[in-house]
Amino acid sequence: MPAERLKISAEAPQPEALRYAAEFIARGEVVGIPTDTFYGLAADPFNLAAVEQIYRIKGRPETRALPILVNSIAQAVALSRDLPDHFLTLAKKFWPGALTLLVDASHLLPLKVTGNTGRVALRWPKSAIACKLIEQTETPITGTSANVSGFPSCSNAEQLMKQLGQRLPLVLDSGETGAALASTIVDLQESGWKVLREGTVSAAEIKSALLS
Repeated sequence: MPAERLKISAEAPQPEALRYAAEFIARGEVVGIPTDTFYGLAADPFNLAAVEQIYRIKGRPETRALPILVNSIAQAVALSRDLPDHFLTLAKKFWPGALTLLVDASHLLPLKVTGNTGRVALRWPKSAIACKLIEQTETPITGTSANVSGFPSCSNAEQLMKQLGQRLPLVLDSGETGAALASTIVDLQESGWKVLREGTVSAAEIKSALLS
């Protein structure tokens, strides 16, 4: 049975739609949602059954960590430990936005979410839907791309439905996200930093922010 598809406004998300999606997440379900880059799979990262479900839905190797979406720097800090100085510099400069920061995970996070690496990829998206959904669920949510592992990311609900429509209970549809690139991923360690994936934020912008 295909996923229920619920229209939602990207700029002013309807509270009833957010509450409805939050109920699915609270029950341990995985929901397809639009973000400021591509559509993602939202679930409770503290619910191990939900986390396992994401890996099954995507066909993603369990050795690969699941990115986590937050709606404040404080929320990100709570999920991290031993943060290097670079973290706050980049977070204050580029968040909310298309920058994912890879850091050491707090012991509060289940090891399974980190792909058993002990590290977590955090992002505060510039997306009213994602941020208000986090507010509604009262927890950060997973933000891995809503696609079968190895297949293209989805910038609209039609693409998502084709790939994962039979594997999800609910998809929030706000139309095209307008994204051409994924978020940039920067690995932050005490010894330095490294761009793992160059996306919307350029490597030059990262370097400039850290050296200024």
